[in-house]
Amino acid sequence: MTGLNKTLTAATFAALISGQAHAGNVEVLHYWTSGGEAAALAILQKMMKDEGHSWTDFAVAGGGGETAMTVLKSRAISGNPPSASMIAGPEIAQWGDLGVLAKLDEVATSEGWDALLPKAVADIHKYQGSYVAAPVNVHRINWMWMNKSILDQVNGGQVPQSWDEFFAFMDKAKQAGFIAFAHGGQDWQDATVFEQVALGVGGDDWYRQAFVELDKQALSSDTMTQAFATFKKLKSYMDPGMPGRDWNLTTAMVIDGKAAVQIMGDWAKGEFAAAGKQPGKDYVCATVPGTQNAFNFNVDAFMMFAQKSKEAQAAQQDLSRLLVSKEFQEEFNLKKGSIPVRPDVSLARYDSCAKQSMSDFQASAKSGSLVPSFAHAMAMEPAVSGAVYDVVTNFFNDNDMTADAATSRLVSAIELAQ
Repeated sequence: MTGLNKTLTAATFAALISGQAHAGNVEVLHYWTSGGEAAALAILQKMMKDEGHSWTDFAVAGGGGETAMTVLKSRAISGNPPSASMIAGPEIAQWGDLGVLAKLDEVATSEGWDALLPKAVADIHKYQGSYVAAPVNVHRINWMWMNKSILDQVNGGQVPQSWDEFFAFMDKAKQAGFIAFAHGGQDWQDATVFEQVALGVGGDDWYRQAFVELDKQALSSDTMTQAFATFKKLKSYMDPGMPGRDWNLTTAMVIDGKAAVQIMGDWAKGEFAAAGKQPGKDYVCATVPGTQNAFNFNVDAFMMFAQKSKEAQAAQQDLSRLLVSKEFQEEFNLKKGSIPVRPDVSLARYDSCAKQSMSDFQASAKSGSLVPSFAHAMAMEPAVSGAVYDVVTNFFNDNDMTADAATSRLVSAIELAQ
């Protein structure tokens, strides 16, 4: 055996011993069960395995995550939370109040998270100054996804820029025999579409007043009534199979050329990618009418629960480090459809939609037109967003409720929930 071989063998043995010494298991609760989401998560599972740890997958189906959060609360109440759970926004602080979260300051300091992450992103993943969750991406919500063949056929390839142009496009797609607007009738999908319509109708300043500051004058304004009326108008362009349909099945209708357009966050792009489709060739991504200068976002993160064993704690710290690592963020977001939360990740391998998203994210951050999504738990406390969900979905499913009545109910529901 040569000296080099002896050195390599000794190093390999030492690495194996080291890995075995801290190898642990992480149980991870999530709701990433679609094709694109599962492909993205598989990258993290492999990286943890390469670190010598094992992964117990705790997937709870349901695109909006409401069921997953219900399961998580049940596990936490019984004193048996998982190692990590997907989470977003202000709900992190509520879990912090319960005293069940693990602090990630050691790994955050060694990896320089404070210097890497935008302050607005970093702050929301801390509790009382300590990191308790690791952010993995930025999703843009104000996207519409269009089948390019249908757009070319019925609208000459012209992307609608205003709501008048959008509804003219819807009329032509419907007359041509297509499902004009692809939608899944679940409350979180109703809220997602309404949120984008409201942002498009009212603009980012009004949106922030209404859905972040919960200003009563903005909530009860004519602009809110107009947003409800525009949202309800979309229903006439949907197919009868819409109630209860999962978002990814709805995206598949656009991918397969059955429907013209879907308004959905950029996780929809993961479905196009998983189907081998390319932007500009097979589909078109464009901002929702009226939101061209705004960026409505949510950030996916994994919140860590305190663990008893040193092995589990070590695995959890490694999981946190990997989640924010440059390598993981680049590979993960390519699959997930989102953009990295770290600004130092190369976008050379990303498509035109992601590059536009990053450019718009940075421009909106500078101009102040960056607005958090209430439909995806970034803008309001859960009780308030739940009240908004109820009003929006009840209005959408009640053909007799007027937009004026929905506006009044929204104001009352938010007051009761606060």
